[in-house]
Amino acid sequence: MGKIKNPIPVKIFCGFIYKDAEIILKVEEKLKERWGKIDFVSYPLPFNFTDYYSEEMGKNLMRKFISFSKIILPEKLWEWKIFTNKVEEEFLENGKRKVNIDPGYLDLSKIVLLSTKDFYHRIYLGNGIYAEVTMYFSKGKYQFFPWTYPDYRTENYIRFFENIRELYSKQLKNENVN
Repeated sequence: MGKIKNPIPVKIFCGFIYKDAEIILKVEEKLKERWGKIDFVSYPLPFNFTDYYSEEMGKNLMRKFISFSKIILPEKLWEWKIFTNKVEEEFLENGKRKVNIDPGYLDLSKIVLLSTKDFYHRIYLGNGIYAEVTMYFSKGKYQFFPWTYPDYRTENYIRFFENIRELYSKQLKNENVN
């Protein structure tokens, strides 16, 4: 029989898809109220991997990631996605989103994304929210699954996750987490 152990705290991040950069500053303030200080911000990147959001949000969309300095236990993950959905709703214009917020977390071995959409590789968490492991860390680099989004396979995204993984690793050492 396996021995039950307490989980190790994880590093929260959020990805944004948006058109108007000013909205992101306001969204970041809302997220900081919940998760505290931001410790890493990616450069804005063109989001041209799909037209899934075009009808709702327009063309020439951008993607940006942030991570938070506070590491927390990965309990009640569904609450994170419900919270970010509420933040999205605060910035609706004529019933359409001006920002898409994708929360997730990173630990030393994987990157987990939260979603409202079910699919064969997603696990139901509760309250209409699902989780998926979208990448895993092995042999010194991030590896992909067949379902890993094409944008998450790009060098810019990988660099972001490598940077926050390094920050996270230092945090674990400083907090003496086993």
